[in-house]
Amino acid sequence: MVLALTVVSIGVAVATVTDLQFHFFGACIAVAWIIPSAVNKILWSNLQQQENWTALALMWKTTPITLFFLVMLMPSLDPPGVLSFDWNLYNSVIIGGSAVLGFLLQWSGALALGETSATTHAVLGQFKTCVILLGGFLLFGSNPGTTSILGAATALVGMSYYTYLNLHSQHQSAKISSRQSSFSISKSKLGKESGDSHDGGGGDECV
Repeated sequence: MVLALTVVSIGVAVATVTDLQFHFFGACIAVAWIIPSAVNKILWSNLQQQENWTALALMWKTTPITLFFLVMLMPSLDPPGVLSFDWNLYNSVIIGGSAVLGFLLQWSGALALGETSATTHAVLGQFKTCVILLGGFLLFGSNPGTTSILGAATALVGMSYYTYLNLHSQHQSAKISSRQSSFSISKSKLGKESGDSHDGGGGDECV
């Protein structure tokens, strides 16, 4: 799995990284974002799988906090700001549709985190990136470059191998669980039969 994830990381980097210029501030922002993003994915996955939270329940608890911080940061991150924006009917409909699609995206991501792991969810996100890149090349004639295409193809190969390993591991775990359950059932039946025969023997002696 580590080898497959390494191949995925290299492929995605080759496919998506086109600006090789280094900016210290941008690097600091990217590194600072890695930690809360990883913690968020891990917590969401653990809460759904171990604490039996649903995706919508988690979104109901976290979305108001997220909206509050977004509204507070909006004046500095999205100039010229909300008040000076041209809020006509067309722009409002487009923004509303984008909000609905964003909600569905968050919901699907939360559902995926509940059924898989944080690592698998990250791989799924990179899979989406590679499919968009290759789909634009095959369907719409875009030309991201031979290097990007080969990187996306390499990442898809690594993702396929990672998926195979995950499915194989789940299949082995299911087989072990079924064996253990069948063994426990047969053991309980054997103990019940032994208890019945012991009770029957005692009855004969009493007679």
